Amino acid sequence: MPPDASTPAPSDPSPADPAPGPDRPRRFAVVVPVKPPAYAKSRLSSLGDDARRDLATAFAADTVAAALACAVVERVLVVTDDHRLAAAMSDLGADVLPDGTSGDLNATLVLAGRELDRRRPGTGLVALCADLPALRPEELAAALEAADPGRMSFVADADGIGTTAVVAPSSAGFAPRFGEASRRRHLDAGAHEVLADLPGLRRDVDAPEDLAAVLALGVGPRTSLVATMLPRHP
Repeated sequence: MPPDASTPAPSDPSPADPAPGPDRPRRFAVVVPVKPPAYAKSRLSSLGDDARRDLATAFAADTVAAALACAVVERVLVVTDDHRLAAAMSDLGADVLPDGTSGDLNATLVLAGRELDRRRPGTGLVALCADLPALRPEELAAALEAADPGRMSFVADADGIGTTAVVAPSSAGFAPRFGEASRRRHLDAGAHEVLADLPGLRRDVDAPEDLAAVLALGVGPRTSLVATMLPRHP
């Protein structure tokens, strides 16, 4: 005789909040802070102002698209004050939030992390740089799998000085320390460094030589399109 439908078995897991386990990986929510393209990526100005703006927009779109395609990412929140960029990110499937603390990146990320925790409690939190056009979804998944489940973790950039991603098991331990020499700052704070081979996740783009490096790795479709229209490659 079938059980009474009005009294479901207490052991039945909620399909909306599956528990992690050997066959069910941890789930994450990602926040991506994006500067308005009008003044982003100033070190690419030698390529022309239009190219600089188009590249900054393309970098962000390809980064967000890769995060959205990652198997263990449940949602992506883009923080930006640019309304055109916000609309484009929303069209990709990301949530969008205005920057309530412009000028303080780490404070912006903490506030966004709290909002993600409110919208999707129980997920791990990730802060991801917006200039990772060579990022692959499987790379991000590998980094999140390698993150310490009990404390904050981070991925250093290709130069071993900065940081491209910060991961925390919850909002309580989500305290990014982006800025000058951020790798050292994260280590000093006791964060776990993810040392896996993640070329696309480690290669952010600030200068023309960085652009050359990501183009050699292979970039997302939006960055690729903009790059084909550059008058010259760096």
